[in-house]
Amino acid sequence: MPDTDFFRQLVDHQFTAVIQLDDKLIVEHVNPSAELLLIRSGKQVLGQPFYSLFVNPTEIREVLLSAMDEGTTLSVRSAQWQLVHREAMTLDFMVTPYMEDEQLHLIVEMLPADRALRISRDEGLIEQTETTRHLVRGVAHEIKNPLGGIRGAAQLLASELPDASLQEYTQVIIEEADRLRNLVDRMLGSHHAPKKAPVNIHQIAERVYSLLNVESGDRIELVRDYDPSIPDMEADEAQLIQAVLNIARNAAQALLENGISAPRITLRTRTVRQFTIRQHRYRLVVRLDVLDNGPGIPPEMLEKIFYPMISGRPSGTGLGLSIAQQIVNYHAGVIECDSVPGSTRFSVYLPLEGLNEQS
Repeated sequence: MPDTDFFRQLVDHQFTAVIQLDDKLIVEHVNPSAELLLIRSGKQVLGQPFYSLFVNPTEIREVLLSAMDEGTTLSVRSAQWQLVHREAMTLDFMVTPYMEDEQLHLIVEMLPADRALRISRDEGLIEQTETTRHLVRGVAHEIKNPLGGIRGAAQLLASELPDASLQEYTQVIIEEADRLRNLVDRMLGSHHAPKKAPVNIHQIAERVYSLLNVESGDRIELVRDYDPSIPDMEADEAQLIQAVLNIARNAAQALLENGISAPRITLRTRTVRQFTIRQHRYRLVVRLDVLDNGPGIPPEMLEKIFYPMISGRPSGTGLGLSIAQQIVNYHAGVIECDSVPGSTRFSVYLPLEGLNEQS
């Protein structure tokens, strides 16, 4: 075993979070990567039981003691563990016992697996959305052609009817054909590429806030939580307003239709550094969250909500979120959703700066 000082210098330059423990599971050393992961400085965790940093300390303690008892490296893949003072995350975890000066120590290595899992999930979501979009476009075009013929035939028939009162029936045909045509047009989504110009995310958020405020009145509490330091980006303002408004309107309808006590929607903006979208890593992205305290989205629906014609509401068409995802995809971004009863968050990620090297 190398001397302690050299060993710690080596560990401090590792990308993986590394923590050194004594035989009582007390933290002896943490490298900078571990400080970032734990959101704690070394001074805050040194001398503390390692398992006390977790919400579920008993499970962590058992893993550490098992490695000590067996005297071999113990690996745990994709463990769902929650650190104190931060959201739950998925970790690849490795515990290695070693002897130094006849004293037992443990080396704990932690590597977040969330990033890889999220990239894979987003990539699959976008590919499935694109495939579905192509299918829907093909079906929609096939529907529009006979609809035009039906409408035209009804108009001709109306002009030939001897009794004007019978035109009520042809008018029903025309109106229903128009309704279906409008639905098909919505299924097709935008036909126009984004017309990008410098815009700030708060221009978009404020426009959505104003429209939502008019539509909901005082029935829903609207909260703004903005980071004013976020720089401008190149985007189509009108398209992004439509995308975010679709999300916010869905949230408002869910709150009102379910009779939620003290309904609330929050618009929150933040920046995220070194964020990966579709296998590309961006130096800086903006995240616009639309949060509500509604009933939540059923787990079986969560993976399907961005598909066309999928809706959790009896009166919904299931097009709003599909169109929103399409618009954000056109801007090289992605929409993600996390939902449990009482808390639903839609997060819109949009690049603010150029690519780093491809991830």
